[in-house]
Amino acid sequence: MRFIQYFALAFAVALAGCSSNEETENPTADMGERMLYDRASSKLKASQYDAAIQLLQAIESNYPFGRYAEQAQLELIYAYYQNFEPDLATASADRFIRLHPQHANVDYAYYMKGLAAYTKSSSFAGRFFPTDSAKRDPGAARESFAHFSQLLARYPDSQYAADAEKRMINLRNILARYEINVASYYFERGAYLAAANRGRFVVENFQRTPAVGDGLATMVQAYKLLDMDDLAEDALATLRLNYPDHYALDSDGNFKYRQIDANNRSWLNQMTFGLADRPEPPGFDSRENAPRR
Repeated sequence: MRFIQYFALAFAVALAGCSSNEETENPTADMGERMLYDRASSKLKASQYDAAIQLLQAIESNYPFGRYAEQAQLELIYAYYQNFEPDLATASADRFIRLHPQHANVDYAYYMKGLAAYTKSSSFAGRFFPTDSAKRDPGAARESFAHFSQLLARYPDSQYAADAEKRMINLRNILARYEINVASYYFERGAYLAAANRGRFVVENFQRTPAVGDGLATMVQAYKLLDMDDLAEDALATLRLNYPDHYALDSDGNFKYRQIDANNRSWLNQMTFGLADRPEPPGFDSRENAPRR
């Protein structure tokens, strides 16, 4: 008789364990839509984004036409973004825009697309260590700028418009600075015409950015090296007129030309294929934290 009691107790414990495992494997089992949404909101507030994503996905799967379905889709965009998954945030935003183009909060989806790409424009390491975003691939920055532009074009009165405009200013500065960095690369390799074209591209396409002065200085230096003296003088006159305090000019307004030799590298630099004893890029960078060359 005692054996039967022990067996019954062991069987009951085993059943409880199985039930516990099932709940662990499927935490959304037997939860109604309101309970799922409340639990997801609680996880979002606690910054438990993995759990929030699972719950929000459960709402989409189990209650696609429910009371909280649309709000869950919006919050899923945010949860992916906060969970450092910008591609999934963008995909979720695109899906929301496709399903609910007339939704009162569809501007939020457009804004989050720009924000997700904005996050991609800075590397993962850049979130924790200072890096120069203008030296990275500008693809994500261009993508972010395009998304924010679309938001402003469609919803100029959106509550997110002001922040989008500020971010676009920063993105323009990054994209302009990227062109200056590419010009430096061309200087280093003796491709002076390519350097001049990059400088001119900044001057023509990124007005009102701090890099315009550097674009003009790039043109002056490159055209001089190409013996295109007339073009060099035109660029220099524009530089003097608009940026009289540019560091490439001396106190009398004369341009501080530099002798550049792409082949003048140390033996250590040549032996290590450019990895060691790297020469300072010979381009122009007038930012306060940039080294003066």
